[in-house]
Amino acid sequence: MLINHPLLGPRDASEFVYKGDAALINRPDPDAPDALERFIDYGYLRDNPAGAHRELWFHEQGDRSWLVVTRNTLTHEITDVELARDVARREGRSK
Repeated sequence: MLINHPLLGPRDASEFVYKGDAALINRPDPDAPDALERFIDYGYLRDNPAGAHRELWFHEQGDRSWLVVTRNTLTHEITDVELARDVARREGRSK
């Protein structure tokens, strides 16, 4: 499987490590009144969709960047790859 890295071009998936659902970018606010429940959900509850799914991948054997990869879990077809920092900024995270 090839991952078309936004900065480096097509790379073999063996250079990357799958880290989970891309929703992990949105960490809960530790100061929220229901922070404990939110962190339990954040740490332990995962969707397991059939079809298009946004995932976090880490370029461990390359530039060590984090990517959000949209991949079809049934066919493994990759339809989009973005730098995770760009996704986080677009979704309102400043850090």
